[in-house]
Amino acid sequence: MEREAGFWIRLGAQLLDALIVGIPLGILSLSIDGGTDRESVTDILGFLYSLLLPVFWNGYTIGKRICRIRIRKVNDHMPPGFVTMLLRNMVGGLVYAFTFGIGLIASIIMVCVREDKRSLHDYIAGTEVIYDDGY
Repeated sequence: MEREAGFWIRLGAQLLDALIVGIPLGILSLSIDGGTDRESVTDILGFLYSLLLPVFWNGYTIGKRICRIRIRKVNDHMPPGFVTMLLRNMVGGLVYAFTFGIGLIASIIMVCVREDKRSLHDYIAGTEVIYDDGY
Protein backbone atom coordinates (compact mmCIF):
# COMPACT_ATOMS: atom_id res chain seq x y z
CA MET A 1 0.00 0.00 0.00
CA GLU A 2 1.31 3.43 -0.93
CA ARG A 3 1.27 6.23 1.60
CA GLU A 4 1.71 9.97 1.32
CA ALA A 5 5.16 11.47 1.80
CA GLY A 6 5.40 13.99 4.61
CA PHE A 7 7.42 17.13 5.13
CA TRP A 8 10.78 15.74 6.25
CA ILE A 9 11.20 13.17 3.48
CA ARG A 10 10.19 15.76 0.88
CA LEU A 11 12.67 18.24 2.35
CA GLY A 12 15.37 15.54 2.32
CA ALA A 13 14.71 14.82 -1.36
CA GLN A 14 14.88 18.55 -2.12
CA LEU A 15 18.19 18.87 -0.29
CA LEU A 16 19.61 15.87 -2.15
CA ASP A 17 18.56 17.44 -5.46
CA ALA A 18 20.25 20.68 -4.43
CA LEU A 19 23.49 18.87 -3.61
CA ILE A 20 23.57 16.33 -6.41
CA VAL A 21 22.24 18.56 -9.18
CA GLY A 22 22.60 22.13 -7.94
CA ILE A 23 26.33 22.07 -7.31
CA PRO A 24 27.22 20.54 -10.72
CA LEU A 25 24.82 23.00 -12.40
CA GLY A 26 26.62 25.85 -10.69
CA ILE A 27 29.97 24.57 -11.89
CA LEU A 28 28.60 24.01 -15.41
CA SER A 29 27.11 27.48 -15.63
CA LEU A 30 30.34 28.96 -14.30
CA SER A 31 32.23 27.25 -17.13
CA ILE A 32 29.65 28.37 -19.72
CA ASP A 33 29.61 32.09 -18.96
CA GLY A 34 32.76 32.54 -16.90
CA GLY A 35 30.90 33.73 -13.84
CA THR A 36 29.37 36.84 -15.39
CA ASP A 37 25.72 35.74 -15.21
CA ARG A 38 25.91 32.46 -13.34
CA GLU A 39 22.62 32.76 -11.49
CA SER A 40 20.37 33.01 -14.55
CA VAL A 41 21.98 30.02 -16.30
CA THR A 42 21.76 27.96 -13.11
CA ASP A 43 18.15 29.04 -12.56
CA ILE A 44 17.12 28.07 -16.09
CA LEU A 45 18.87 24.69 -15.95
CA GLY A 46 17.47 23.99 -12.46
CA PHE A 47 13.96 24.92 -13.59
CA LEU A 48 14.23 22.62 -16.62
CA TYR A 49 15.53 19.81 -14.40
CA SER A 50 12.62 20.08 -11.95
CA LEU A 51 10.11 20.49 -14.79
CA LEU A 52 11.23 17.80 -17.21
CA LEU A 53 12.85 15.02 -15.18
CA PRO A 54 9.61 14.00 -13.39
CA VAL A 55 7.84 13.94 -16.78
CA PHE A 56 10.39 11.59 -18.33
CA TRP A 57 11.27 9.60 -15.20
CA ASN A 58 7.89 8.47 -13.84
CA GLY A 59 7.50 11.29 -11.29
CA TYR A 60 10.99 11.11 -9.85
CA THR A 61 13.84 13.54 -9.51
CA ILE A 62 17.20 12.18 -8.42
CA GLY A 63 16.55 13.20 -4.80
CA LYS A 64 13.05 11.73 -4.84
CA ARG A 65 14.34 8.48 -6.33
CA ILE A 66 16.96 8.15 -3.58
CA CYS A 67 14.28 8.83 -0.95
CA ARG A 68 11.85 6.44 -2.68
CA ILE A 69 9.13 9.02 -3.15
CA ARG A 70 7.56 10.25 -6.37
CA ILE A 71 5.04 12.67 -7.79
CA ARG A 72 1.85 11.31 -9.33
CA LYS A 73 -1.48 12.68 -10.45
CA VAL A 74 -4.25 12.28 -7.87
CA ASN A 75 -7.10 11.46 -10.24
CA ASP A 76 -5.58 8.54 -12.15
CA HIS A 77 -2.33 7.80 -10.25
CA MET A 78 -0.33 8.27 -13.46
CA PRO A 79 3.04 10.05 -13.59
CA PRO A 80 2.82 13.79 -14.17
CA GLY A 81 2.84 15.17 -17.70
CA PHE A 82 4.41 18.37 -18.96
CA VAL A 83 1.35 20.56 -18.27
CA THR A 84 0.95 19.06 -14.80
CA MET A 85 4.57 19.82 -13.92
CA LEU A 86 4.30 23.30 -15.43
CA LEU A 87 1.32 23.99 -13.16
CA ARG A 88 3.08 22.47 -10.17
CA ASN A 89 6.37 24.31 -10.57
CA MET A 90 5.64 27.54 -12.39
CA VAL A 91 2.14 28.45 -11.22
CA GLY A 92 2.88 27.15 -7.73
CA GLY A 93 6.07 29.22 -7.65
CA LEU A 94 4.20 32.31 -8.79
CA VAL A 95 1.63 31.83 -6.02
CA TYR A 96 4.45 31.60 -3.48
CA ALA A 97 6.12 34.71 -4.90
CA PHE A 98 2.94 36.81 -5.11
CA THR A 99 2.04 35.96 -1.51
CA PHE A 100 5.54 36.96 -0.36
CA GLY A 101 6.21 33.51 1.06
CA ILE A 102 2.95 33.20 2.99
CA GLY A 103 1.78 30.57 0.48
CA LEU A 104 4.97 28.61 1.08
CA ILE A 105 4.44 28.70 4.83
CA ALA A 106 0.83 27.58 4.30
CA SER A 107 2.10 24.71 2.11
CA ILE A 108 4.55 23.56 4.77
CA ILE A 109 1.78 23.57 7.36
CA MET A 110 -0.53 21.68 4.96
CA VAL A 111 2.05 18.95 4.36
CA CYS A 112 2.68 18.66 8.10
CA VAL A 113 -0.91 18.52 9.35
CA ARG A 114 -3.18 17.33 6.55
CA GLU A 115 -3.86 13.63 6.23
CA ASP A 116 -3.27 13.69 2.45
CA LYS A 117 0.05 15.63 2.89
CA ARG A 118 -0.67 17.77 -0.19
CA SER A 119 0.70 21.30 -0.50
CA LEU A 120 -0.67 24.28 -2.43
CA HIS A 121 1.32 23.43 -5.54
CA ASP A 122 0.02 19.86 -5.33
CA TYR A 123 -3.56 21.17 -5.29
CA ILE A 124 -2.87 23.55 -8.18
CA ALA A 125 -1.51 20.71 -10.32
CA GLY A 126 -3.69 17.86 -9.02
CA THR A 127 -0.68 15.92 -7.76
CA GLU A 128 0.50 14.16 -4.64
CA VAL A 129 3.86 12.88 -3.43
CA ILE A 130 3.85 9.27 -2.27
CA TYR A 131 6.28 6.69 -0.98
CA ASP A 132 6.99 4.25 -3.75
CA ASP A 133 9.01 1.19 -2.84
CA GLY A 134 8.09 -0.65 -6.02
CA TYR A 135 10.45 0.94 -8.54
